[in-house]
Amino acid sequence: MTGDHQTLALLLFIGFVAVTLGITTWVSGRRHGSAEEFYAGGRLFSPMENGFAIAGDYMSAASFLGIAGLIALYGYDGLLYGVGFLVAWLVVLFLVAELVRNCGRFTLADVVAARMSERPVRIAVGTSSVTVSVLYLVAQMVGAGSLVALLLGRTSGAAQAWTVVGVGALMVIYVSLGGMRATTWIQIVKAVLLLGGTVVMTVLLLLRFHGDVDRLLLTAAERSGHGKAFLAPGLKYGGDWTARLDFISLGLALVLGTAGLPHILSRFYTVPTARAARRSVVWSIGLIGSFYLMTIVLGFGAAAVVGPGAVRGSNAAGNTAVPLLALDLGGGAGSTGGTVLFAVVAAVAFATILAVVAGITLASSASVAHDLYASLRRRHGRPRSEVAVARWAAVGIGAVAIALGLLARDLNVAFLVGLAFAVAASANLPVLLYSLFWRGFTTRGAVWAVYGGLLPAIGLVLLSPVVSGSPGSLFPAVDFQYFPLENPGVVSVPLGFLAGWLGTVTSGEIADEAKYAETEVRSLTGAGAA
Repeated sequence: MTGDHQTLALLLFIGFVAVTLGITTWVSGRRHGSAEEFYAGGRLFSPMENGFAIAGDYMSAASFLGIAGLIALYGYDGLLYGVGFLVAWLVVLFLVAELVRNCGRFTLADVVAARMSERPVRIAVGTSSVTVSVLYLVAQMVGAGSLVALLLGRTSGAAQAWTVVGVGALMVIYVSLGGMRATTWIQIVKAVLLLGGTVVMTVLLLLRFHGDVDRLLLTAAERSGHGKAFLAPGLKYGGDWTARLDFISLGLALVLGTAGLPHILSRFYTVPTARAARRSVVWSIGLIGSFYLMTIVLGFGAAAVVGPGAVRGSNAAGNTAVPLLALDLGGGAGSTGGTVLFAVVAAVAFATILAVVAGITLASSASVAHDLYASLRRRHGRPRSEVAVARWAAVGIGAVAIALGLLARDLNVAFLVGLAFAVAASANLPVLLYSLFWRGFTTRGAVWAVYGGLLPAIGLVLLSPVVSGSPGSLFPAVDFQYFPLENPGVVSVPLGFLAGWLGTVTSGEIADEAKYAETEVRSLTGAGAA
């Protein structure tokens, strides 16, 4: 891109950052400083507003950049991410949304601790929530680095590194100053921009092929170098038993992981009632489903128009497929139309990243302050001091995410999010479902369920090809790869459920029937809900 075109693109970036900082400043001047305001935005959002915010929180860099990139490189096999992400919302709608809204106040640990010994449960669930959040943040950081490096026309690590640092600084500002209210409005604005940009690109792409989707797919297959195999299962996850089992493991993690993501569960506390939470999910399913359908078209479009070779040449993991497609659809490199469309898409993608990292950072800082800090300082902590701790926690979490984002900048963002989903499905989902539906569940069972899923998931990732033993690993020069799968879900998710059951039946503890009855009535009717 020429210097003038780079300037135009950067101005769009700066404009969006200025708007979001303006929203944050405006909201921070109107907040009251209470825990309910900081964590839940005063519970004043309508189902439609919260539905757009959930969609904005969920449609991350993995969705916009990662999935399209995987489809452009691997064809049919890249579809798994989009399908898994969308189907997961049925689990959220039917099993989680209303019950979580009725049983908790601000975090996942509120639901579990309602009928257990609070301190060990809050420490375990808080630790798990922060771990999941940091893994999710790393994916967004990697996406931001890839995007801005492409925008600046630099493939060096320095451009990506400074971008990761800048995104980390912005997310700390959004959370520490604006809390949930500012984060929600940023996510709503981002959802509208992302859906609008995706619609424009999809229409332009279909016009390029005169509305003939069959021709688009055949062209993508031809340019891929794999022929019809590009449109059939098995290009990435076919072959030996390891690849097939990895496919099953990834699908399990994606479908079950959403119901355990802290930043998604925290969104149900921003509406006044459980009915509003359910309606929020219905809104979000419609928006997210439409988005993923268009993302699939864009992925195959990138393969057909740009070509997998050019996509890999720009970014080996495929993270820049959509921006490159925008550049071509607008008229090609060097043209004003191509640059404008490229800059708009890049700015929208950057907006996506900023909104998502704000939501994740808020959820993880809430877990640190409301669960970990409050458990250790229960007798002396006050709501206002808890909010202050949450703001400082946002700084620490941002620093950790920046460091890990710099380390993992060459991995595909959709793949990184898949790891976060695996940990969420292994550690958070078992304890949540047991707490809501098992009358005899005990404190030991809750703690074992969390650690019994969290530790194997993290351990298996460390021993997998993701970290060492292959050219695409984080540390390709060393080899301590003992677990053959890239995603641990097929092993760690059952272990989480098994550990929760085993801890309960061996604890000798008698579950408090009165507390369970109270939780059951509250979860189903909303009586006594915050």
